[in-house]
Amino acid sequence: MHEAEFIEALRTLPMHPAARGLVDDSAVLVDGRVLTTDMIVEGVHFLPDDTPADVAWKLLAVNLSDLAAKGAKPEGVLIGYMLSPDEAWNRAFVEGLGEALRHYSVPLLGGDTVSAPGDMPRSLSLTALGKSVRAPHRDGAQAGNALWVTGTLGDAGAGLAIAKGGTGPAALVERYRRPMPRVAEGQALARQVHAMMDVSDGLLIDAARMAAASGVAVTIDIATLPLSPELVGFVGDGREARLEAATAGDDYELLFALPDGAMPAVPATRVGVFSAGEGLSLVEGEDNVPMPEHLGFEHG
Repeated sequence: MHEAEFIEALRTLPMHPAARGLVDDSAVLVDGRVLTTDMIVEGVHFLPDDTPADVAWKLLAVNLSDLAAKGAKPEGVLIGYMLSPDEAWNRAFVEGLGEALRHYSVPLLGGDTVSAPGDMPRSLSLTALGKSVRAPHRDGAQAGNALWVTGTLGDAGAGLAIAKGGTGPAALVERYRRPMPRVAEGQALARQVHAMMDVSDGLLIDAARMAAASGVAVTIDIATLPLSPELVGFVGDGREARLEAATAGDDYELLFALPDGAMPAVPATRVGVFSAGEGLSLVEGEDNVPMPEHLGFEHG
């Protein structure tokens, strides 16, 4: 069963209105409280030799990124932790989590622990709670809206390749191991965007999801994708490098829709446009670009 099939099955269960049919990564209650849960698994979301401190940072960051997409101010987190037979790893994780919580001024509310055999891959979860004055959803994009993204794309994907044994800039590896959720930017954008979500699985697949949820089509100009100097120096600036940056995932930038002509409240790059219809199309300036085999990361 693929992720999409499992989510479709979940939609048959009794569901709170805040879940909005599971079309978003977070639930938004009527009082503006935002709840989200993310899991990370060894060998899927982090490497076995990533440090416990880096794993703890990433666990918090990916959850805060979901809150950022709702313009929410983080209020606290609950942790689900698989105790490792490696006592040093457990202690280093706690120290790393403390570092991350202090960095983002987020308190721990509680959680749960389980024990598992030492040969099992580590599986960790976090539930984050926040509060938003206006929580944008991913299904509000309209025909004629422009598509924008914060920051740069592709750094984490390249960083993962380096971390697996390649050679390259340490800055790219840092983007993979310690993503920086756009919490302040999300709060600034929440009042003006028509739709917003974070880029976790890749720009192309996440933009396609926003368009599908909104009932419109989206066209992305890969020539406009924001790439960091470190990434360009490492893989170049050609079409294949840009397509890789658009599909690699783990960016944790904010993807949002604004009325045409409107300027975002934070630094960002316009990368596409929504139109009547359905589906995703790619261009590079005036040229049509064939769709890559994979749009991004998918579970299952």
